[in-house]
Amino acid sequence: MAADLAPALNESGYAITEIISRKSGDSRARKLAATVGARTVTISTADLDATLLWFCVPDREIRVAAASLAGRATGKIKYAFHSSGALASGELAAIRRRGVTVASVHPLMTFVPGAQPSLSGVPFALEGDATAIRIARRIVRGLGGESFLLPASRKAAYHAWATMTSPLLLAFLVTLEEASRVAGLKKQDSRRMSLPIIRQTLANYSALGPQRSFSGPIIRGDAATVAKHLAALRKVPGAREVYVALARAALRGLPASNRSELRRLLK
Repeated sequence: MAADLAPALNESGYAITEIISRKSGDSRARKLAATVGARTVTISTADLDATLLWFCVPDREIRVAAASLAGRATGKIKYAFHSSGALASGELAAIRRRGVTVASVHPLMTFVPGAQPSLSGVPFALEGDATAIRIARRIVRGLGGESFLLPASRKAAYHAWATMTSPLLLAFLVTLEEASRVAGLKKQDSRRMSLPIIRQTLANYSALGPQRSFSGPIIRGDAATVAKHLAALRKVPGAREVYVALARAALRGLPASNRSELRRLLK
């Protein structure tokens, strides 16, 4: 995330003074620092001469990193953020005890090497101290994003939902590739051929909502076709399980005919 967030902050007019890495000579840290005109430092050599300290580390390392810097986070440092979707601002308690106000600031976006997503229009979930949240809102506006408050008690549920929006969506797309083997398609062909209908489905979902975007055998109540699908997918057990789970979800939340027969098939 840091590789995308730091340049976006820099382009929005926020000066970045230091990129802190776990060890000296980190090539990724050096590259990022050069991009934003910052110094590359470690925990022991950091000057901490900025107003805001933003932790972009794995969830399991936030508390340790905060504790490592807490003893030196005095003077100029006024705010500290972390960007975990699942964990609350309390992970920064060691720094909060030093008089620094803290917040969790999580962008609902996927960050992977080789892609450079825009933060324009991206929702940021905010939780933490009131003063830190006020600063976070200002920064998010500067990035072109939008912010909303999220209670600490709801962070795990929020992150489960967020995980379903991208990582598990990709898991579903991989399952599509597996299912396509039954139809005699290669993975590469399956990916290429499925993209037009996937894009149109997302466009319909955005413009029309889920109810009016739903099509296929379930909305028609075509139990015979669904039965054929289930029989064909016996050759790919994992794909069959996903099909059944999603078909049951469709019966719960989308238009469908012949529900009793479809439910019987999907037991």
